Amino acid sequence: MILKLTRGLWVWAAALALALLSIIPMPAWQRTCGALAIAFALYQAWRWSGQRAARRREAISFADDVSLPPATYRQPVVLVCGDGLQGLFDTAGVDKTALRTTPQGCYLRVAKAEQLPRMVDSVLEHRPHWGGQLCVLYIVNPGEHLDVAVLAGQLRTFRHQLALARRHGVALPLLQATYLYSSQGAGPWFSWAAGAPQPEVHEAGACVSLGEWQEQALDVRTSAARLRTAVLLKSLAAWLAENVQTHLVDREAPDPACVAVVSAVTLVPTLPGALTGNLWQQWMRDRTALAEAAIPDRGAGAVLPFPAPLLSLLRVKVHDSPRRRAGLIALWLFTATLLAALLSSSWQNILLARQVSDDLRRYLAIPEPEHRDQPEFALRETAMTVLRADAARLDDYYRHGEPLGLGFGLYQGERLRSSLQAVIADHRLPPPSPMAVAGRPDPVRLDSLSLFAVGSAKLKPESTKLLINALVDIKAQPGWLIVIAGHTDATGSAEQNLQLSRARAGAVRDWMQRMGDIPDSCFAVQGFGASQPIANNDTAFGRAANRRVDIRLVPEVGACVLPTAAPEGKHQSHSAAVTY
Repeated sequence: MILKLTRGLWVWAAALALALLSIIPMPAWQRTCGALAIAFALYQAWRWSGQRAARRREAISFADDVSLPPATYRQPVVLVCGDGLQGLFDTAGVDKTALRTTPQGCYLRVAKAEQLPRMVDSVLEHRPHWGGQLCVLYIVNPGEHLDVAVLAGQLRTFRHQLALARRHGVALPLLQATYLYSSQGAGPWFSWAAGAPQPEVHEAGACVSLGEWQEQALDVRTSAARLRTAVLLKSLAAWLAENVQTHLVDREAPDPACVAVVSAVTLVPTLPGALTGNLWQQWMRDRTALAEAAIPDRGAGAVLPFPAPLLSLLRVKVHDSPRRRAGLIALWLFTATLLAALLSSSWQNILLARQVSDDLRRYLAIPEPEHRDQPEFALRETAMTVLRADAARLDDYYRHGEPLGLGFGLYQGERLRSSLQAVIADHRLPPPSPMAVAGRPDPVRLDSLSLFAVGSAKLKPESTKLLINALVDIKAQPGWLIVIAGHTDATGSAEQNLQLSRARAGAVRDWMQRMGDIPDSCFAVQGFGASQPIANNDTAFGRAANRRVDIRLVPEVGACVLPTAAPEGKHQSHSAAVTY
């Protein structure tokens, strides 16, 4: 993929990541850190893609006058190595890379078998999507070899280098070709598919069997020539099986077997690079009487034909063009981002529904108090305050639109808002307490930590002001009993809690008696420990509510007989809830 497309994809990915970051709910500092991390990652990816493109340009080992086809090229790309390279690429030097393009495919010369892995890497660095189009054409011309052992060494070297090139995951199908000198002139291409006993003939755009090709002869001379060609092919097939295939497919060799998809042969009137006394001459002399084939014509400057008709037999996998591939990657990135946004929105809507539902259940689980001095009244009002905050939040979404993180067609706030509005509309305040109606003051609740230290029943010096405020405008009356009850939470042992609650109630009684000059008969002290909780002891808020001292006035006949000369201005405490 070219540099512009690669960098464009990185920018697109960063933009999608930023969009997703703006959708997912999170604190502002986390969103800022995420944006900085995305920007840094984009910067690193931009540098890396530029460095990679520079290395790719340096990796191309082609000559200055060699230019690969465009990235949109869809035909097979054939790496040619072995014999006959001078006749196929006549204008190139011995060690230079040469390229030839035909309507059927593109041919690249590999001067030595050892250069094959490097050439594969070079092509893929420049055209990464050509992996399925690459194939190898290995040429074995018996007319260019004198020693069987040397040829065997070259074949084993090629087999090893092809195995190295395939380690990169590229299939590299093998096409094996042979150019055979014949005095009859140029002939068609004869090919054997893997495992086929008889060759097929490719001539004039048609492909027929060898028998049909012989039967199509129009005269006796042509029929005799084709019969002679059939004998040559049979002899050449035997030579290739004995001297070539055994080294390419030998199972005992350390490298994987090198099986050709197609093996092809063609007859040529001239063979550049032919040697006198070559292996083919030796074979023909020892096994046949066709002596005329033993006189090769080197044909200076002759050009050998490429096996263009055979490329259609290769299974070439054409990958998408870089632009199409980049478009698909961009589409997949967008799809993944959209899916992540939908999942996030779904989860946020689940959390919203769970929160509002829990707040509703908490409110409805509190019994409706009969009057306002009951503990349930404060708990119910606290829960209603939370419901009103939820309703205000959903009303804001209704008026101004829900956040993008809750959108995407998944928002269920309207259903929740209707339920909240119905519960809030049905909420009613309970009537005042009977004591308040009868002229008796309502209870007063004070903070326990302002009265006592932890685990202590001794009043703090600074608690005097709180107790005096509780006594203002409250006077003891005949027949009214001041009941002081101590309570604790469930922490600690039951016996210790009971003693602490009684001791604290007694400390408040002593202070009120001393400060208000109230007879002892006006007081009743009780300690209940943790036996009468008004909230759940499983939470810190509930435990704090349960640690208290309740002070209330209770009408009782004969209670609280005041002195006849009671000083004026003395005030009594009637009820206070003091929380520890």
